[in-house]
Amino acid sequence: MLFNSFTFLIFFPVVVTIYFVIPHRFRWAWLLAASCYFYMAFIPVYILILGFTIVIDYFAGMLIENAEGRKRKLFLIASIFANVGVLAVFKYFNFLNANARAIAEVFHWPYDLAPLSIVLPIGLSFHTFQAMSYTIEVYRGRHAAERHFGIFALYVMFFPQLVAGPIERPQNLLHQFYEKHSIEYERVVDGLRMMAWGLFMKVVIADRLARYVNAVYNEPTAAEGLTLVVATVFFAFQIYCDFAGYSLIAIGSAKVMGFRLMTNFDRPYLSRSISEFWSRWHISLSSWFRDYVYIPLGGNRVSPPKWYFNLFITFLLSGLWHGANWTFVIWGALNGFYLIFSLLTRDVRAAFVRAVGLASRPTLHAMVSVAITFTLTCVAWVFFRADSVTDALHVFSAAFARPTMHQLVPDLVRAEGISKFEVAYSLMLIGGLMTLELVSTRVNILRQFRMQPAWVRWPAYYAICMAIWLLGISTEAKAFIYFQF
Repeated sequence: MLFNSFTFLIFFPVVVTIYFVIPHRFRWAWLLAASCYFYMAFIPVYILILGFTIVIDYFAGMLIENAEGRKRKLFLIASIFANVGVLAVFKYFNFLNANARAIAEVFHWPYDLAPLSIVLPIGLSFHTFQAMSYTIEVYRGRHAAERHFGIFALYVMFFPQLVAGPIERPQNLLHQFYEKHSIEYERVVDGLRMMAWGLFMKVVIADRLARYVNAVYNEPTAAEGLTLVVATVFFAFQIYCDFAGYSLIAIGSAKVMGFRLMTNFDRPYLSRSISEFWSRWHISLSSWFRDYVYIPLGGNRVSPPKWYFNLFITFLLSGLWHGANWTFVIWGALNGFYLIFSLLTRDVRAAFVRAVGLASRPTLHAMVSVAITFTLTCVAWVFFRADSVTDALHVFSAAFARPTMHQLVPDLVRAEGISKFEVAYSLMLIGGLMTLELVSTRVNILRQFRMQPAWVRWPAYYAICMAIWLLGISTEAKAFIYFQF
């Protein structure tokens, strides 16, 4: 079920109403049933995969807690192996199989293993990582094993963040299912306000930008120069508004019912470095890899070469997590390279900043840093969006063609019904979004808005709802980009 569908528009109020009406002791069961229905709206049979990992991790948690010595680690390894095994089969088998076949062809070896004809379960990587965080935290002694099977199943399947996060830790979420939540006007309004803004980001901005991006990236060899540059910049904001919009709807819908989910985005395109960008972008995943991959490898508490290796491997795995394609692997490796290069050149860059006088102009220095960081991020996004490495390399080679205004709305874009006015309108939306985010770094806009009288607030709510309805790009719900992961 999509957050931006009419089905969810009916589903959510019904779930919330019944949740607050029924006695507290039955609420976990109601939420679990609602979450099962929510997930089964996609491909019903795939709920069995979720059930398999839930049963494995539920018993693994108790076995780990009760075991001692090597047995604890063996139970943890068994749990991780089961979870990663599910990912390997459904997400990576065909990728690995295709690469093995290519190698076999080079050496003229016989290779007859056929690819699997299966559809990737929606959100598989998200709920798998959430389940893995539970067993790891139990192993580390930071959280007690959950004895209530239904509550544990709800922890993995909680519908607001089931298919695309935020990826929660047991310390933050599990105990909340035992808490009794009542209807609080301010909290409910805050949650609905977050949902409305997230929906606006998705259907008004992201889906509009997607039309231009898809027209170009579905046939990149037919485009050049300014067309490819605009499509890449539009994709940077499409994926941000799409995923941040989803996260806001997830966090807001949970908040309406009294649950607190972690912040997943924090104005990432205002970052002044790649390191800062990754502390603001998809925070739940970045912190997951930091805590469960980077730090166990040794983090930065090792020699510089090992430190760089740890960074590179972490981002390489992050890229592979996003998809079974070499484009994602290169995207992850490129971001790892950015971080390593920034560490190696830190002193040189600091000296350059002092030499050109930027050190005495902090505002200008910040603007330059943000522009460079955004440019590097867009370069990496090319690999993320391109269907193949060949397409990505074409984007880079053709993007340097002599730009002309004709390239702003070329024939392949115009064929999709996109006019110059539509492109200008998209640019205006991006400008408005970034202006709002820039202002919010100095002024707490939400707090100021809450202080306004009702005759100001409620027309604003009505306006954003009407904007979603009238300015949304399509009456047909478009899937969120990160659902494929």
